[in-house]
Amino acid sequence: MVKTYSYPVKTVLTLLLFSIACLAIPVRAAELDGTQILQQVDKNLNPETYEMYRKLINIEPDGSKKEFVLYSVKKGQDKMVALFLSPASEKGRSTLRLNDNMWLYIPNVGKPIRITSLQSVVGGVFNNSDILRLDYGAEYDVANITEEDDLYLLELKAKTNSIAYDSLKMWVAKKALVPTTIECYASSGMLIKTLYYKQPKDFGDGIVRPSVLETDSPLYKGYRSAMVYAKINKKELADEVFSLNYLSRIDELR
Repeated sequence: MVKTYSYPVKTVLTLLLFSIACLAIPVRAAELDGTQILQQVDKNLNPETYEMYRKLINIEPDGSKKEFVLYSVKKGQDKMVALFLSPASEKGRSTLRLNDNMWLYIPNVGKPIRITSLQSVVGGVFNNSDILRLDYGAEYDVANITEEDDLYLLELKAKTNSIAYDSLKMWVAKKALVPTTIECYASSGMLIKTLYYKQPKDFGDGIVRPSVLETDSPLYKGYRSAMVYAKINKKELADEVFSLNYLSRIDELR
């Protein structure tokens, strides 16, 4: 004969609450999945395809400034073009990035020329990789994640040797899931520069992200650079836009 047992209601409730708590553990682990956090960071910083207006400012040690206005378009994780609108000396120049490959087009010069990620078409602390920034997840894997109060600290490792920075330390606001500070390192462990994301702004259409990106570097003491984002709009773009033959026509997209 099979015996049956009955348990007090209090015991049953305790077991039920314990089971619920156990089920909650995987959810917490998912919250700390660095790859998922990085994917959300990329999504919050950039729509899948968009157009953008921004100002790039280089600041000299004596306080003097040189400013550039750029119109940019991006599609997917690995395609971006930037067109210079001012100053007059740079107007009409455009740069194209496809994965790790970059080109500079100069009107009346001829075919686009290859440029590298560590060069800078505008001088200052920002290099071409910063100006033609792809999704972080396209270039880096998450090596480690820790928590610091209201921030996540993601330690990122470059997927290939052709990427401008060998590793990054990215502090991410837990609530907004956007970066606050990023330290960029060489393979030797030397700090190359620090990026500071500031001034969150609602750009409309569900895009809420920092509107200012500042940088400084121990390699360029006294020099600073900043990007100020004026407009970011979702925009459907054909693949042909991201080709060498289209670089002379980018202004037609505006």
